[in-house]
Amino acid sequence: MSVSTAALDPSVCAPLPVLGQDVTVPLVTGGEVTYAALDYAASAPALQRVWDDVAAYAPYYGSVHRGAGYLSQLSTDLFENSRRTVAEFLGCRPEDQVVFTRSTTDSLNLLAAAIPANCQVFVYETEHHASLLPWRDAQVTYLNAPRTPGQAVETLERALADRDPYGPALVCVTGASNVTGELWPVRELAAAAHAHGARIVLDAAQLAPHHPVDIAELDVDWVAFSGHKLYAPFGSGVLAGRADWLQAAEPYLAGGGASRKVARRADGGVDVDWHTTAARHEAGSPNVIGVYSIASACKALTEAGFDNLVAREQELVSRVREGLAEVPEVQVLSLFGDDAPRVGVISFVVRGWNSSHFAAALSAEYGIGVRDGLFCAHPLVRTLLGSDPQDPGECGAPEAEPGERSLNAIRVSFGAGTPDEHIDRFLRAVTELVREGAQWKYRTEDGRCVPDRGEAPRV
Repeated sequence: MSVSTAALDPSVCAPLPVLGQDVTVPLVTGGEVTYAALDYAASAPALQRVWDDVAAYAPYYGSVHRGAGYLSQLSTDLFENSRRTVAEFLGCRPEDQVVFTRSTTDSLNLLAAAIPANCQVFVYETEHHASLLPWRDAQVTYLNAPRTPGQAVETLERALADRDPYGPALVCVTGASNVTGELWPVRELAAAAHAHGARIVLDAAQLAPHHPVDIAELDVDWVAFSGHKLYAPFGSGVLAGRADWLQAAEPYLAGGGASRKVARRADGGVDVDWHTTAARHEAGSPNVIGVYSIASACKALTEAGFDNLVAREQELVSRVREGLAEVPEVQVLSLFGDDAPRVGVISFVVRGWNSSHFAAALSAEYGIGVRDGLFCAHPLVRTLLGSDPQDPGECGAPEAEPGERSLNAIRVSFGAGTPDEHIDRFLRAVTELVREGAQWKYRTEDGRCVPDRGEAPRV
């Protein structure tokens, strides 16, 4: 998977308008500043285009699929057209299904519930917990963190060669790390999986917002991603790909919408004829607005020119990495090395700083929102920090005082809506904090580092 770095036309590469771009926040040192949202990897701000589309539809909201009224029919058409839009965005094959879920986590748990009995699952320890943990009823092989893309493929090939060759198998892999932003060799891993009779699901939660994803081109069996990382709010997600395992499995949720026919038996029981379409796993009233918002985001990214968006983001990635490299105390975390292609997700630690303290100072003194902790990828972050990946860890800050070293990291992430000023302010803030220290005193409260409002600023 390559990342374009072609020359850009500034007229088509401006940041996309997003909600909240003019929001101001107070600084602990006094005054206000426009908020710099640099936590896209957790939840990206909604595109203004998405919000406008949803607002235009909202007065026409109606029940989906079984309503006879005009608004119900309109909403049903919108829902199913959104499914087609997402399928086109993902390059789905004609026989693929697009199932709407609540999130990437929900999508992968759905697939985990649908895998055949005795399925062997292969997962790298580097995965986000959403793809590391759902396989509780399967025989799971956890693969050690590779240090090169080639090693990732070799590790998988060795593991698959040792498996039972007659049973079903599934490989789960991320497209872009939520910790390092590094791109994984998805096409090569898919080829290795298929060569050994296994299937592969791609966790595209961090890839889809930053880079085109084409199921057919990558030759993966399924793709999962979340709307809230794709500039779409409202808690919706997608599982797209092969239909056979999904059609053969019991519905993920039993209820209305998943069933075609329900009848009482003479013995008092119930016979159910389940749908074989995507509706089989979409029981209940669907999140129409969430689904529409995903489709709107897919259209917006496509129409803006994804290649241009990718190229601009790569310029921002280069600026951040070059700026951090000028601060010797900063260590950027990486699996595959400095030359590895990556999206706009960068994690780092600062020598002499507790990561929670540093993130709190970025927020309180500069109006910059980043993430600190283990990023729901505990084994990976432990490995990158040189500690035992089997050590227990908690999401969020540890009980450590400001200035003490902590076994967690700081993550800055950005994307299609990030203005240059946010990147400039972030790099200036990192340099000033490292060289001059924080302007305010901080304390630990409920596991978080916060400004001590009862203390005077540091002089």
